[in-house]
Amino acid sequence: MRPLFTLPTSALTLVALGIFNHALADENTLNLPSTSITSTADSDEAPQGYQAKPNATTTRLNLTAGQTPQGITSIKREQLDDFKLNSIRDVLESTPGVNVQKVETDRTYFTARGFDITNFQYDGMGMGLTGGVLVGDIDTAPYEQVDILHGANGLMTGTGNPSATVNFIRKRPTYEPEAKVSVSAGSWDKRRVDLDVSGPLTDSGNVRGRVIYANEVGNSYLDRYSREKNIFSGMLAFDLTDDDTLTVGYEDQKSDANGASWGALPLTDSNGNALHYSSTRSNIAQPWVYWDVRTTRAFAEWQHSFANDWKSTLTLTAMEHREDTDMFYIYGDKASATGYTGLASNYKGKTRELDGDLSFSGPFSLGGREHQLTFGANVARSRTHETSLYGTSSYYTPVSLEDALNGSIPKPTYSNTALADATSNYTDRQKSLYAGARFSLTDDLHLITGARMLSADSDGDNYGSRRDVRVHGKITPYAGVVYDLTPKYSLYASYTKIFNPQYYLNTQGQVLEPLEGKSYEAGIKGHLLDKRLDVSAAVFHTKQDNVATYVGFDSALGGYLYDGMSYKSSGLELEASGELAPGLQISGGYTYVYITDADNNRGRKFIPRNALTSSMTYRLPMAPKVKVGGSLKWQSKIENDDAPAANQAAYALVGLMTSYDIDPHWSTQLNLDNLTNEKYLQSVRYGQSNYGAPRNVTASVSWKF
Repeated sequence: MRPLFTLPTSALTLVALGIFNHALADENTLNLPSTSITSTADSDEAPQGYQAKPNATTTRLNLTAGQTPQGITSIKREQLDDFKLNSIRDVLESTPGVNVQKVETDRTYFTARGFDITNFQYDGMGMGLTGGVLVGDIDTAPYEQVDILHGANGLMTGTGNPSATVNFIRKRPTYEPEAKVSVSAGSWDKRRVDLDVSGPLTDSGNVRGRVIYANEVGNSYLDRYSREKNIFSGMLAFDLTDDDTLTVGYEDQKSDANGASWGALPLTDSNGNALHYSSTRSNIAQPWVYWDVRTTRAFAEWQHSFANDWKSTLTLTAMEHREDTDMFYIYGDKASATGYTGLASNYKGKTRELDGDLSFSGPFSLGGREHQLTFGANVARSRTHETSLYGTSSYYTPVSLEDALNGSIPKPTYSNTALADATSNYTDRQKSLYAGARFSLTDDLHLITGARMLSADSDGDNYGSRRDVRVHGKITPYAGVVYDLTPKYSLYASYTKIFNPQYYLNTQGQVLEPLEGKSYEAGIKGHLLDKRLDVSAAVFHTKQDNVATYVGFDSALGGYLYDGMSYKSSGLELEASGELAPGLQISGGYTYVYITDADNNRGRKFIPRNALTSSMTYRLPMAPKVKVGGSLKWQSKIENDDAPAANQAAYALVGLMTSYDIDPHWSTQLNLDNLTNEKYLQSVRYGQSNYGAPRNVTASVSWKF
């Protein structure tokens, strides 16, 4: 596949040579500005340790966590490195209130507050995930921080969603030279190397560059499964004037998997009885199965600072996502002579997306007080082309579950004619205008309010069914209030309407009506221990209509079919992050969520009602070069909504880490995951699941300057 554009090798060499030349030069020859560009929003004092300030692109109003009338979690690079959170799946598993459902080896759903997370952004830009599912992986090597804004986000994104918005904050070129190389090895022959080089390319530092590369390869605890990831990111920043900075960047993430599962282990037979597997290695994927995914992103960002502390940002991004797979799927079937039907399929897909955003933000005076305002416009377009054989009846055949587990099912010969006929082509477009403000009504009372006006349309064909969506001038309002009780504590409440165009097909082969609803949240936030520890407690209530709920498959109507259901979600979130005591960093929280359907019965039972997530590290005072830590993830029982026999009892996962700083440049680290060797299912959402990874270890060595 051709990338969107290629960064020449000479440019990479220039970046590296420029940084190392400056590192070796006498410090008196460097004419560096006194400030530095970081990936976090400007602040008087950058938080230390696990405590973080959300990036300005996450809330648009450059608010701190305490100023935001919603729950918000920020996971910084230090925590990513401490616990080897190299995948977004690892990051969100460590995020309070988020549930990760690995329905297959290379396809994942994420939920928060009972609903799917579909908004994944990069420095505040990007359309929602297609179908709400992540295909392949997102490696965290190019990112400095990940922000998770809990609840509906109709003001900051193109569509309202009551779950969460995940915002990846890119690493940026630095004014001072720095570099880091890390090499790690672990269980199942897993090996990884990370390289990150950044710094000025001119004596004045008005041109800066950064190059990031990572490669990860290894086998798996699952039979026949292996994967290689290659990640590259290159970025250049130009200070055009004292007030103008242009940043351009390119990112390429490639994941090639063999033995990948499409679907997973059936958890019930054709009669609904539970199936049990003796080994966590069990995998229904065949030796000929593969799943190759490549995602490239390019962006250009121009920031201009005005004399009155206002700032404008113009951002253009382009994305291309490609998939190439041979798949195998198995399910219980009473009509089959063996009790199971297998489906082999070939799939190829390509999506190209363009986004543009222009925003203005800054202070203004009204009533003798200073307030904050942001407004802007956003346009986005994506085009998708797919070919697939999953709807071709001739590839549905009786198979033995034992043969599938042994990897002895032969690969079929595909028909080129069938591949040509099974196609999907469609285009999605979105346009929006938005505005938001933070009014300081008194010294202690602040009102955050705003709205977004959205227009969305789609056209094209989805495997024989029309994909028509027309929404124009839909306004999503948002309002929140924060009251400072004391210098340490504040109360808050917020409200937003929910609106989200959908592209799922119903049982008549038509696109579902837009998802609509309302979301409420209230809570208290604290800034404790000399402002080194952030704590929060929140209650929330959400009502949604037209929630896409899977009901079956019909190749004649375009494949997977959904009904629009109504759900209510209520719950509690507790969270803490920062320094609890000198040298003791913590990040974690507890979530309770209860979901009911239109008949007031419990719904979406594949989401745990109770969950606890925590991470902690401690730098030993008697040996300050040594850091020790641990993580705990616990969740209550889950079960499939339609097949109660497909369930997973409550379980806990324990991890440990220790690191040693050999000198200012060299360090070594050891991570141990699933200490108790817990056997557990990764998801019961669709009545199929692989088992989670058993006990495993990773050792690493790093060098930096």
